[in-house]
Amino acid sequence: MNYLSTRGLAPQLRFSEILLGGLASDGGLYVPESYPRFSEAELAAMRGMNYRELAFEVLSRLIDDIPHDDLRALIAKTYTADVYRYTHPGENAEDITPLKTLEPGLHVLALSNGPTLAFKDMAMQLLGNLFEFVLAKTGGELNILGATSGDTGSAAEYAMRGKRGIRVFMLSPEHGMTRFQQAQMYALQDANIHNLVIRGVFDQCQDIVKAVSNDLDFKTRHHIGAVNSINWARVAAQSVYYFKAYFAATHSNDQSVSFSVPSGNFGNVCAGHIARQMGLPIAKLIVATNENDVLDEFFKTGVYRPRPETKHTSSPSMDISKASNFERFVFDLAGRDAAKIRSLWGAVESGGSFDLNADGLFGRVAEFGMASGSSNHANRIDTIRTVYEVYGTMIDPHTADGLKVGLEHREPGVPLICMETAQPAKFEDAIREALGIEPLRPAELADLEALPQKKHVMDADVNAVKQFIVDHAR
Repeated sequence: MNYLSTRGLAPQLRFSEILLGGLASDGGLYVPESYPRFSEAELAAMRGMNYRELAFEVLSRLIDDIPHDDLRALIAKTYTADVYRYTHPGENAEDITPLKTLEPGLHVLALSNGPTLAFKDMAMQLLGNLFEFVLAKTGGELNILGATSGDTGSAAEYAMRGKRGIRVFMLSPEHGMTRFQQAQMYALQDANIHNLVIRGVFDQCQDIVKAVSNDLDFKTRHHIGAVNSINWARVAAQSVYYFKAYFAATHSNDQSVSFSVPSGNFGNVCAGHIARQMGLPIAKLIVATNENDVLDEFFKTGVYRPRPETKHTSSPSMDISKASNFERFVFDLAGRDAAKIRSLWGAVESGGSFDLNADGLFGRVAEFGMASGSSNHANRIDTIRTVYEVYGTMIDPHTADGLKVGLEHREPGVPLICMETAQPAKFEDAIREALGIEPLRPAELADLEALPQKKHVMDADVNAVKQFIVDHAR
């Protein structure tokens, strides 16, 4: 399996060669040269598999340069009840991602049982083990540079803490994340973890990461790697739980399901797109945004128009106005025309927008099963309250965005699965406003915000971030 860049000017590489990096050398994102596709017989054989078995079946089609025995061992080490132990009442930790049924045909996929109580743990824990495996083979080192709007940072840091040869430099916006999210990151005292708090918004953090990644000389000299969803392995690992959810919500493979996915950077819904391309019977992938509705605007109008300002909302992990992973989807939408992608993203990177109506590409969106909608603060507070009162289930504000939008697109006879984003404990203010009660949190996290914090506050300056890496990458 070779991987090629969405912009067509970078060399084709194998999985292990793209694993440690982020952007391709031409500024594009790596995708497989073609999507492997499961046959009906193969899908039937997968139906009874547990999470570890499913992960191997899916990922071994995308990773052919790590021996199967080693890949199987890495997956077995990652997806255990000890790692994904923060279950909700009535859940079995061995399921890893239990399916919660609210009513017949309406489900929430529990993705937040990992160490940081967010769905990002599902891929990040595997990524940490993959990184360590590959670096051990080469004796190399890695300086991970990432950006977070809330949950990616802590998931990456918990996955990489104490890993030999790995240091993490995580950029986060000064305002917008919850106190719990900030404390999860800043309370870590590990020597290989560095939190850089940027005076700005997430999009500026993400722009810095991309600027450093595009400085090929600096990237090479200082062994810069990526854990944001620009990293192909992140998105590939997330595609596994779409298969798990499908089999849990259906009885036979002639059924189809729809997924509603809270979306900011388009990574999670891109994983669903990958699963669909690999043959999973998905009717609709519903892109649910908050007030930062750039993606909703595109799927309704065909115009992709990143905003000059990002709004701070009560679903902060989705406070993103430039969706990095969207490029992978548009590459497929455009028939894998790399020249077209270079033109479109050239406009975006110069502060502009693009319109896919004129050349007819927007008309193809329906072929990929995409739909969308947006949610606001009042919507998610109302949804949190309704779901708790009607179903006795507490959900976080991002999952509420997903349910609100998903229900708008629900079709009779087609199971709807909303992808859970995080446990409510991470968003106490929203839960308190909606329900008038405090969400429960694991006992070992009870005093998280009171722990000493280690962070470095700095301006949104690419050169300052580079210098910090140089000074601390030893």
